[in-house]
Amino acid sequence: MRAHFQRTVTKGSCQLLKVKLSTQEEEFVRKITEQPLGLIILGQNCWAKASVVNELFGQPLLPMLFPGQDYEEKYLSWRMVRFSYSSQTQITLALANSYELVDHLVDQPLNTVPTANLEMQNEDLDINTVVLQIHLRHALLRDDVHVVVSPSSHNIQFCQVYEKCCEGLTPVIIYCFKEDMLTEKELDDLITLKKIAPTHPVFFVCSQPLPTCELTESEQHARSVLLSTHSQFHKESRLASPKKGSSVYQQLCGLGYLSSVVVQSKLKHRKWFSEPYEVESELVVNFENFPSILLFTRHVLQSLLAKVSTLLNESHNRCLRMFILTAFDMTRDMTMTPKRLEYIRQREAELYTSLLTITNKKQEEIRHLIVSTIIGMRDELLEEAANHQFQGLCLSEKRESLSLREIQICTMEIQNLLLNKLKSSVAARLIGSVDCLRDSFVGTLERCLLSLEKSLSEGGEFSQTSSALKQTLTAVYQVELTIETSASGLRVLLAKVKQWVQTLFWKTPLTVDVDWKRKVAADMLDSLSDTHLTRSICVQFRDRLKDSHEQFLSSLQHLESLHLGRLQHTEEQRLKVKKMHAPKLARYALESMSLKDLILYGMPQLGREIGRGQYGVVYSCESWRGFSPCALKSVVPPDEKHWNDLAMEFFYTRSIPEHDHIVQIRGSVIDYSYGGGNSPAVFLIMERLQRDLYSAIKSGLDITTRLQIALDVVQGIRFLHSQGLVHRDIKLKNVLLDKKNRAKITDLGFCKPEAMMSGSIVGTPIHMAPELFTGHYDNSVDVYAFGILFWYLRAGHVKLPFVFEQCQTKDQLWKCVRKGARPERLPQFDNESWQLIEECWSSDPVKRPLLGNVESRLVAIMDCYRSTSSANGHQDGHRRSTSYRRRHIARNFHAR
Repeated sequence: MRAHFQRTVTKGSCQLLKVKLSTQEEEFVRKITEQPLGLIILGQNCWAKASVVNELFGQPLLPMLFPGQDYEEKYLSWRMVRFSYSSQTQITLALANSYELVDHLVDQPLNTVPTANLEMQNEDLDINTVVLQIHLRHALLRDDVHVVVSPSSHNIQFCQVYEKCCEGLTPVIIYCFKEDMLTEKELDDLITLKKIAPTHPVFFVCSQPLPTCELTESEQHARSVLLSTHSQFHKESRLASPKKGSSVYQQLCGLGYLSSVVVQSKLKHRKWFSEPYEVESELVVNFENFPSILLFTRHVLQSLLAKVSTLLNESHNRCLRMFILTAFDMTRDMTMTPKRLEYIRQREAELYTSLLTITNKKQEEIRHLIVSTIIGMRDELLEEAANHQFQGLCLSEKRESLSLREIQICTMEIQNLLLNKLKSSVAARLIGSVDCLRDSFVGTLERCLLSLEKSLSEGGEFSQTSSALKQTLTAVYQVELTIETSASGLRVLLAKVKQWVQTLFWKTPLTVDVDWKRKVAADMLDSLSDTHLTRSICVQFRDRLKDSHEQFLSSLQHLESLHLGRLQHTEEQRLKVKKMHAPKLARYALESMSLKDLILYGMPQLGREIGRGQYGVVYSCESWRGFSPCALKSVVPPDEKHWNDLAMEFFYTRSIPEHDHIVQIRGSVIDYSYGGGNSPAVFLIMERLQRDLYSAIKSGLDITTRLQIALDVVQGIRFLHSQGLVHRDIKLKNVLLDKKNRAKITDLGFCKPEAMMSGSIVGTPIHMAPELFTGHYDNSVDVYAFGILFWYLRAGHVKLPFVFEQCQTKDQLWKCVRKGARPERLPQFDNESWQLIEECWSSDPVKRPLLGNVESRLVAIMDCYRSTSSANGHQDGHRRSTSYRRRHIARNFHAR
């Protein structure tokens, strides 16, 4: 079992680097998989430990001491002893990282270790420097098992003892004692052990000495007294009242090691594992029950392996779900990106057309807008001009006259001031006429562009398409009003100013004051031509809009080219996820889950063969994991592809919630010894039903039952689709019936999420939708397959449809289906059922009905048949009643 487990860990080691395990989990997995098993014998006296060691090995390896001997045990201090396997027997003493040979026995059994070699000297008080190594050729020590006896010294802290004994080992803790009460020191040590290893179960042993040699009369008396004491203690441990402190058992209950119910009598019938696979501590009071230490050790090891396999399986499943979600994201990206680009192109074209329409068809509205703006702002503009401080020259009150050039500068400043104010106001009012476009176009358009550009920026690429769109939207703001574009009246005004200045300059000095500024501003506003302004604004708007549109198309083309390269890379990655990464990880998940099921529940027992398919044999199984009865699907994958398909089937079936119309997989076990170990067999354990739909229809089913089965199948397919799965092989033999003829869908071997489908051609020919042969399909293929299955249900037989009877091979069937051939209508078909069947197997997937619609129509058909059956029943009853009355009258008539 450990070898199988290590094989699983080795295969998945490269994947562990990509799975997020906590540091504690990684350390736990490493210790359990790499470190050998160690039986750690703890206790507070040498005699108890020696008796346990001798009982384990079945020979007196350590010296035994009995009360009454000259050398009292309380003064003994034994060093740590470590037993390990070797083909030759030898004893070594480790001193400061070197080995000093104490005794070396070859080709003869090991006698009892001399007490002198065990006793700790004054210079040996450092636990890290002294270890007595005993190498034995013993069956217990095979498979890299170690037995470690803790040192017995009152001068060493218990936590140091425990850490040193467990170093480099997977510990199974045995705590031995020989008194019916634990001392304060022993209680303190057990409390410390509870803190150090709170989840470790402990096997407690109240040991009895073995007759290793002939004893003196006084020693035999002392031994008999001791055995009597242990016998009485054993009786008390079973019959004593739960008074705290009355026995070791009660003390251990008080420390939390044992429950208040004696578990000793439950050893043979105990269900060892329940979530989270914890093993309870045990207590034996004599060596009659000591062989249970092997069972206890086995269960502790199984518990640890179950925990590790659970951790690995959870990490495998997490990573596999991550891969599947990644495949979904990639598929969605590849599907939506071209649609987004096309949407952006269309909406921007509509925006461009709408803006041009505003410019070309609403010039009169723009003219009225300009006129109303000038009228509404006249007083404000005049006030602005009167308060204007000239920037082009410095005027002082002492100056009495200005040159012609200075007058021109002042006039131009006032004109520019007014035009800028008008430009801002006109632009602000113009944009109000396109606000509706912003609401209907800009929001979604900008979001699409930003999402596409963000996906490029994450890969280091950049696009200016959104900037080009902004230029299109702001083109209406960029209205330029100059003297040349305002009107010809401005030129007339300027000429009049020049003439007026030239004629009056030498006669009357010109003063540039508030009145002069106001007069210049008023003359300019009066001379503005709204027609010229409208024409100028529209021309500017069209030119800027055209430039922005062309720049946008150029940026969009660049954006498309960038996404084309990105999507090609995405498609390559998606294929790797679907065909390589996810299937391999699914196999690791199958192996880790199978190992866990094998550890916890054992190998299922194969019964009689109840079915056979293309890829495996189905056997009956009376009971497994508490489920009864079960069906056991045995599959021997011939190659890597079949392994991956089986693993993905197992993952999808185990990951979906339970449903009334989906057959549930209860677990899996891999038999690595099958085929001599060259071709492991996978056993999938699932719930067992009565028969498949093919056999049921062949045996005969009434129409109401067949309609109910159709409804069950639709509900099962809808549930799979709600989980993102496509079955791809809906047919009669993949629908199982229970005792009440209720249907469940099985065999999810071809079942996959849409994102994980690689376009492979799978399924049964006459149930396969035509698009399956192209490799591009979706979950509507299950609707097509249901249409064929419903044809069989309405036909009431399993004969091949007439149109397919002439086909001799699968290739001929496929060609027939692709040409549009469908089963014929039979006389027993009602119009509603036939219409539903034809819609389901439509060649165009878009025209196939949704399963929700199919379900409601099936319910209506069932109600119609039930009401008809009820009416026919009433008519038959009326006819039988009338016939009875007639016969009764006739009998009375003849009697008279």
